[in-house]
Amino acid sequence: MNRPLDEMAAGLDLGLNWHNRFAALGDAFSTRLQPTPLPSPHWVGTSPAVADLLGLDREWLASPAALDAFTGNLAIAGTQPLASVYSGHQFGHWAGQLGDGRAILLGEVDTANGPQEVQLKGAGLTPYSRMGDGRAVLRSSIREFLCSEAMHALGIPTSRALCVTGSPGPVRREEIETAAVVTRVAPSFIRFGHFEHFSHHGLHDELRVLADFVIDRHYPACRQAPGNPYAALLEAVSARTAEMVAQWQAVGFCHGVMNTDNMSILGLTIDYGPFQFLDAFNPGHICNHSDTGGRYAYNRQPNIAYWNLFALGQALLPLMDDQQQALDALEPYKALMPAALQRRMNAKLGLAQVQAGDAELTESLMKLLAADAVDFTIFWRRLSRAVGGAPEPVRDLFLQREAFDAWALRWRERLHTQPGFDAEATQAQMLRTNPNVVLRNHLGEVAIQRARQGDFSEVARLQSALEHPFEEVAGQEDLAAFPPAWASQIEISCSS
Repeated sequence: MNRPLDEMAAGLDLGLNWHNRFAALGDAFSTRLQPTPLPSPHWVGTSPAVADLLGLDREWLASPAALDAFTGNLAIAGTQPLASVYSGHQFGHWAGQLGDGRAILLGEVDTANGPQEVQLKGAGLTPYSRMGDGRAVLRSSIREFLCSEAMHALGIPTSRALCVTGSPGPVRREEIETAAVVTRVAPSFIRFGHFEHFSHHGLHDELRVLADFVIDRHYPACRQAPGNPYAALLEAVSARTAEMVAQWQAVGFCHGVMNTDNMSILGLTIDYGPFQFLDAFNPGHICNHSDTGGRYAYNRQPNIAYWNLFALGQALLPLMDDQQQALDALEPYKALMPAALQRRMNAKLGLAQVQAGDAELTESLMKLLAADAVDFTIFWRRLSRAVGGAPEPVRDLFLQREAFDAWALRWRERLHTQPGFDAEATQAQMLRTNPNVVLRNHLGEVAIQRARQGDFSEVARLQSALEHPFEEVAGQEDLAAFPPAWASQIEISCSS
């Protein structure tokens, strides 16, 4: 049953220690408002692991009170809900003022792993909704919920998802769909676009307040760094972004919409929209149907991340002594990202240390994968078993088998150059590095279609597998199989 937000003046007490540090920055940074209730909410999925992170009781998370609270139908004691303002570049063009058009930040919770912000996505109109309706739809909310937890299980920096609630409330996209709310959790949801907003409008005092807030809360070492602390902040953000993008590339993840307003100041994967894990390996794969120019194709992600960091550097220029400080802070990315990616690829190949020639070994393999459109995840899983077993299962993935045989011979020779090489231990390490299950588009689509019929069991089944992506569990073989032919026809866009 829905309860009006003013029914309990104090709100529901979740037993959490709430802070509202972002709200304390002032009115220039956000607008305070309450979520807009939805009719007849129901559960779609919950993450007990995120409940543990926040200090919430797992059993309570399944309660009617929790359902109302995380749909935005019941105020929560200690919170000061707000929508923040930011700007940004979208598809390479300045988009002007943006902001939280459908996300409402409840506040910040103290946890054993540090403060965590809690945000409701799809909670209704805000002053920054522009032409939008402030809502999220069931299909995109399920995808974000599952992928947030899947990426965390893969060890990739990401926002988390506590739960998804649904409602029969109608939402218009390409067709009429039903509404949903995702409760997202992260140490911070501050984006590059927050800095761009204040810099673009000449609000340099507010820009400094924001930068100081981020440094003091998340990058305290920048305050003691030699030279300019804001240049040190840019360099630190660049380093985190380099590591994150390297991890994306290594696991075959395409974000799909790397606008500056979708880039986390903490180097987290945020704003899951038209993302995709690669099926057949295609370096130029475009996962976003709206990306007609291919700006955010898989192989362009590292350079786009640098482009976005450059935009962040431009936004921070008013706080630096000169432009050269920003350029110097960005320069390390050009070496850090390739080095981080090579370390990740070496781990996938079972190689403990990077040596001369490893980059060429990797590059020649990627060309073979692309030439034969080999399934990315299945290849790496089968290669892991080929260390100490028969090579046929991985060899059979290729049309150019002689070319693969020649590459595999070089790979085995490289494996044996490692001191104390042990095939069994290497295989075990590779199986812990190369996942068995990732959130392929068709797996999400099956879960979504069943959820639209009121059956959320496939969401739960898929969530369970994605939380343990390196394990091979009886009864889940279909989740690690080749995608069906219809999978290539799935189109995901920014419209959700």
